[in-house]
Amino acid sequence: MYRKLTLFVAILALASMACGFNVNVPERAKPGPEVTEDILVSYPKEENIHLKLSFGAGEMTLAPGADEMVAGTATYNYEQFKPEIVTNDGDVNIKMGERNINFFPSYNDLKNEWDFKLGSQPMDLTIESGAYTGDFEFGGLALTNLTVKDGAADVDLSFSELNQTEMSIFSYATGASDVKLRGLANANFSIFDFSAGAGDYTLDFSGDLQRDASIKIEVGLSNVIIIVPDGVDAIVTVQSGASNISAGSGWSRSGSVYKQKGEGPTLTFVIEMGAGNLTLTR
Repeated sequence: MYRKLTLFVAILALASMACGFNVNVPERAKPGPEVTEDILVSYPKEENIHLKLSFGAGEMTLAPGADEMVAGTATYNYEQFKPEIVTNDGDVNIKMGERNINFFPSYNDLKNEWDFKLGSQPMDLTIESGAYTGDFEFGGLALTNLTVKDGAADVDLSFSELNQTEMSIFSYATGASDVKLRGLANANFSIFDFSAGAGDYTLDFSGDLQRDASIKIEVGLSNVIIIVPDGVDAIVTVQSGASNISAGSGWSRSGSVYKQKGEGPTLTFVIEMGAGNLTLTR
């Protein structure tokens, strides 16, 4: 990879000399003094609140427990990582500096960590990130919508307790990642839309299911594990190319449709897989 990058830069340099142009190659990011900055964001006065966290590369930890909308710390050793807080009526965006660290040839020795607690008032939450590690606990919050968009990520997201309001849509879009979503029934969503590239994905629908919910899963070459607890009514329709499908005890099959009989609300799945392994278990 580095040989290709060196060759590409050399070609650009020769071309620029021939044409009389200068090519500015981005400098390697260099770490500076480590800074830990307190982050405290009060709730807007508006009724409808939307919190957006725009993060690049690094580590992000989210959990309940703040008296305000957001409370915590940001730790970084590169000035461009200094977070900015932008408020527009009911919309609040906490974002990393404008420069895109994914463009630099090296990320060695750079540090970027957000450790935030979130408040319990109802709000929409959006998380947009690049290549990062995420540890998210949302149990007991009141999320009306949840959107996660990330690149090559390693994420563990959990609803260990019931979401305190009905969530309309939970949308998760990721690249080639390792993602574990646990306690999804506690998210209390009406629609769950999950799309991903190659990777390993565990979607655990344990929790206290409050109402019928629709789930669409669209993945490429991946290993996907779907966990539906015993006693939960579920219908899974698989639209797949060359995938290996394994259904555990308690699941019946009719063509491309798998069912688990249960009582109470129903989880209805449509799964589209290019290739890979799909496991239905409980």
